[in-house]
Amino acid sequence: MTNYSYTFMARKTWRNLSGIFTTSLWIFIVSLLFANFVHSDQSDSAHKSVTEYKLLVLGDSLSAAYGLTAQQGWVHILDQQWQQNNTPITVVNAAISGDTTDGGLARLPRLLTLHQPTHLYIELGGNNALQGHKPRKIKQNLMDMIELAEKNQVQVIIQEMQIPTNYGARYTEAFNDIFHDLAEQYNIVLIPFFLQDIALKPSLMQNDGIHPTKEAQPLIVDFIAPKLLAAIDHKRV
Repeated sequence: MTNYSYTFMARKTWRNLSGIFTTSLWIFIVSLLFANFVHSDQSDSAHKSVTEYKLLVLGDSLSAAYGLTAQQGWVHILDQQWQQNNTPITVVNAAISGDTTDGGLARLPRLLTLHQPTHLYIELGGNNALQGHKPRKIKQNLMDMIELAEKNQVQVIIQEMQIPTNYGARYTEAFNDIFHDLAEQYNIVLIPFFLQDIALKPSLMQNDGIHPTKEAQPLIVDFIAPKLLAAIDHKRV
């Protein structure tokens, strides 16, 4: 056989091998891309399941850890507890000391846009009552907040609030009725006042007699966590 024949066969063999190599390389690349796509999709799904719900806390000093650090407050403790237990709920604390239903209503549109929660927990009204605001106005503000949240497909949970009896039986009754009436009117979950037992124990209250101590915060979590969790489970779609 001539050198030309050997050269021709060698080139032909090389072209065949090169074609096989190129095809194998493309198959390998496509496999890697597919595997990465599947892994990414699974990671996204896992991430979504971990952060399936977002609870926005719109409250006053009782939820803003008044007199304490933010990390000592019940909202932070609750969020940490749920994270440690892999509970698929993230908690955002938008509570501000001294806030009223007027302030909460003014802040809510931006908070809904910024955080895009699935659930809204409203703990407001106490400061309105302490300032002598009319129950009708307090109720209207809460109604506006509930309707704004529901318009944005956010499920609402409302916190019952209580005030000292020295405001008079008529005012106290009218104030207390607000939260029960709204829960019934809008078919939303009402959480019983979380200080109803704690407030009876001076050792668990700060010197002002209004705000719970550091030691009371875990007790608040023990009381409110199962109720909030049940409320969020109840509203699952």
